[in-house]
Amino acid sequence: MEFFHEPIMLNQIKESLKLKPFDVFVDCTLGGAGHSSEIIKLLPKGKLVGIDKDDEALNYSKLKLKDYSNVAFVKDDFKNFSNILDDLNIDKVNGILVDLGVSSYQIDTAERGFSFRFDGPLDMRMDKSQKLTAYDVVNNYSKKDLIQILKIYGEERFSSLIVNNIIKHREGNSIKTTRQLNEIIEECLPKRFVFKSGGAAKRTFQALRIEVNKELLGLEKALNSMIERLEISGRIFVLSFHSLEDRIVKNVFQFHSKNCICPPETPICICGHKADIKLINRKPITASEEEKENNSRSSSAKLRIAEKV
Repeated sequence: MEFFHEPIMLNQIKESLKLKPFDVFVDCTLGGAGHSSEIIKLLPKGKLVGIDKDDEALNYSKLKLKDYSNVAFVKDDFKNFSNILDDLNIDKVNGILVDLGVSSYQIDTAERGFSFRFDGPLDMRMDKSQKLTAYDVVNNYSKKDLIQILKIYGEERFSSLIVNNIIKHREGNSIKTTRQLNEIIEECLPKRFVFKSGGAAKRTFQALRIEVNKELLGLEKALNSMIERLEISGRIFVLSFHSLEDRIVKNVFQFHSKNCICPPETPICICGHKADIKLINRKPITASEEEKENNSRSSSAKLRIAEKV
């Protein structure tokens, strides 16, 4: 299967770019280079840094961008942002994109184990060289930890019910496939939720994926690093796909865009904090109705943009 991923809100991002030919742009989640294959055209004398921890994504993107000699491909977690730039001898950059979504390829490839819609091994690793898989989480985590993961990362109201059924099933034989897990989830939930649009297992699978890939761990710190390494007038674009991610992005952007972070009751500012970004959009940008119709995965996307000052 080709590593295909429809870039979300590509037009909105392109319209908000402020790149000059000599600039440096970092795509922190390169994927299938959907966004970067357009952005690189704006950097004839500049540089594009493409980061991804998925080997298949990097291999595909290298082929897609083979005609461009000014691309640096990096296999790493974008949360190591500052170290990556240091290794490349780059001090400041003029633009950053972080797409926190899972690629269409990853979801639609059954053997990657991301989706409850396809039968495959319980894997869910974005970086296939890491040890922890969804199998380990489902079969080895304690009842308490599983409930917490489903509650916090999946915002699953039936977390206890689902985990109790998982524990019951894994006591006999280990749970090995996405289909098995999906059936275990469906059999314990009220039928009106099983047949609800989106699938009864959606929140559980999201929670497991976040845990396996530690998606939220270090995100705030990484965003702070990115803002620090932005050149004046450089812009950062962040696409998030669920409320947990968006809340972190929103809070980081708000903190950096304020001239004072003193408690409201403080009569005069004593913090000395100065804004180092301005918000390009106060509220997140969402996909157009046409894009949502053509690409259902854009429906939950939120885009936040900030500019270094």
